[in-house]
Order: sequence, then structure tokens, then C-alpha cells
Amino acid sequence: MTSASHDEAPPTAEGRSTLQQPPHRGRWQRLAGPAGAAVLLLPSALAALAATVFGSRGAACRLLRAGADGRPLPGRVRLAAQAVLAGLLGVLALVLAALLGLLVARGLLYGWVDRGPYDTSWGGPTRTGAWLTHFAVSLPFGAADVALLHLLAALQRRLTAPLRGARRAWWVVPAVGVLAVAGAVFVVAFVHQA
Repeated sequence: MTSASHDEAPPTAEGRSTLQQPPHRGRWQRLAGPAGAAVLLLPSALAALAATVFGSRGAACRLLRAGADGRPLPGRVRLAAQAVLAGLLGVLALVLAALLGLLVARGLLYGWVDRGPYDTSWGGPTRTGAWLTHFAVSLPFGAADVALLHLLAALQRRLTAPLRGARRAWWVVPAVGVLAVAGAVFVVAFVHQA
């Protein structure tokens, strides 16, 4: 049995796995959907934790995007642990969203954000050259940022697999811990840069 089969959820009545995206979604929905879901992980996780504490386990499962589908609801401790892990991913997703905002401001909108002079800017001494250079540099980093948001959304789906009755791969929880530490190191390094 491969590790990929551990993450597979049982097929639904329509014959597709519950981990797959619906086939009828448009291109922009497929691109923005997982990234948007990743950005909303922290508020959803906090709401799920509150719902768990106040006894609404069904609402907590829905907030974690892990509907029970007629299965017995997981216990409060398991739901609280899932919400905390999802919150860690949510904090990392917000860091990535802030970085994406910075990339847009300092790339796409560079000419409006920095009024010059452009003598020492990348692509200077003209405003057009500096703007085009900053835009070109921000494109691959922005694409990588969106890809990382998609990966966080996929990791969240794998993380909540037990709530849907599927098996979770052994590496998912350690990966969340490693990513949380890496995100904290990145934020500290970013804040302390000269």
C-alpha cells in the first residue's frame, strides 16, 4: 500500500473521492479557491476551536471543512487538536498572504509605491525600467506564493482526513510542525532585516 492511498477518502455516491475538487469549477475558481481557503484557515480554526469548547462538534467539523457525512462526530479533544493544527497552518497562510500583498505592492504597483529617484533602483535610472524590473522579479515569487497557499490547503485536507473517516499519512502532523517553525523563523528574519 502506498502512502498516497492513506490519504484517499472513500468515494462518494457519485464515485469521486471526497478529497477531489468538483469538476464543474472554472479556471479562476480552481486557482483562487484553495488559496482563499488557506487564507481563511486561521479564522475557521479559531471558530472551530470555540465551537468545540462550547459543545457544537458538528459546527466545528463543518468549519474545519470535514463534514461528518453521517459518521459519529469525533470527540472534543480530537477536534480541539485539529483546530489548533489548522490554526498553525492558518497563521502561515496569513504570512504568505501578507507576502503576496507586498509582492503586488512592490512589483505590479512599484511605480506608484516608490516615487523615485530611481538612480539606484533595479532597472533604473528610469521609472519605466525600474517598474518593469520589479514587476518581472515579483512574478515568479508571486506564483511560488500562490503555489504554497495551494499546498497549505492540500495539507489541511490531509490533516482533517480522520474527521472524514479516512486515514491520515504519518508525515502530515510532523509537516505541520516543521512548517510552523519555518514560518516563525521566516517572520523573525524578515522583521530583523536591515
